[in-house]
Amino acid sequence: MTVVVYDTKPYDREHLATAAHADIDWRFQEFRLNADTASTAEGALAVCAFVNDEIDAPCLERLAEMGVKLIAMRSAGFNNVDLDAAKKAGITVCRVPAYSPNAVAEHAIGLLLTLNRKIHRAYNRVREQNFSLNGLVGFDLAGRTVGVVGTGKIGRIAAQICCGFGMTVLASDTQEDPDWARVNGVRYVRLPELFSESDIITLHAPLLLETYHLIKARTIAQMKRGVTIVNTSRGKLIDTGALIEGLKSGQIGGVALDVYEEEEGVFFEDHSGEVLQDDELARLLSFPNVLVTSHQAFLTEEALNEIARVTAANIRRFAAGEGLLDGTAV
Repeated sequence: MTVVVYDTKPYDREHLATAAHADIDWRFQEFRLNADTASTAEGALAVCAFVNDEIDAPCLERLAEMGVKLIAMRSAGFNNVDLDAAKKAGITVCRVPAYSPNAVAEHAIGLLLTLNRKIHRAYNRVREQNFSLNGLVGFDLAGRTVGVVGTGKIGRIAAQICCGFGMTVLASDTQEDPDWARVNGVRYVRLPELFSESDIITLHAPLLLETYHLIKARTIAQMKRGVTIVNTSRGKLIDTGALIEGLKSGQIGGVALDVYEEEEGVFFEDHSGEVLQDDELARLLSFPNVLVTSHQAFLTEEALNEIARVTAANIRRFAAGEGLLDGTAV
């Protein structure tokens, strides 16, 4: 069977090729899937897409005309897919709901440690033979209060790591797990209390209508002055303009981002020889207390192997008329 894979990088091709057998003919494309490129899926049973592909109603209509029956997202998120239009077009959508929660949680804590102890700045200094410690003062994580927004698989692991550092851990989620919280010494609170009590806030919530711009001017004003914010979840959880104003005023003491609300067309690509056209991202990158990575929290061998395994298995099961793995149909 033929599967067209969009927005691919070398690591995608390597792991997908390893996971599949001779029954899947991968056609790897470097460009993104959208209404204009959907015609390249002609003759394919399925397409495999990623977070920045634009799978809206026009794209889905074109895919249906090409004979596509399945969209296999090689990600947990699927907010870039018009699910109603997919249903109308007779196309099934599946995803990889939990490839490696450890990968993302560990990256979030890595960002926090790097930002706080200014490891990235120290690294650059030492490479230039500047061994001064001026401007590199951080703070102990032990004894600080961290607020974990979202306690799904990733948020729980992040919270448990923070407990290991000796931090006080607050959590907020629409679906609380009191047993898990009690065992791990985590206290569930409402968001306003989490915002006002936390020295550090780390975001692990999905992008929904209710969580869009969860971090905005009003909620930033509720936070402790000098708060540190970490986001490895979805870029649109944060209003970038409000974030910049918070940094300028000192209300926000530091920000570590692996996602950005307008990352499409920027992240995952090499723009080193170009002028950055996104003024807000350029402004963020100018702050010494902002650390940005390019949506790489998922990028571990374990995560890539699991993404490839589940994606290939779902495609084979769909072709055989069997149920999809882990209830991934959406």
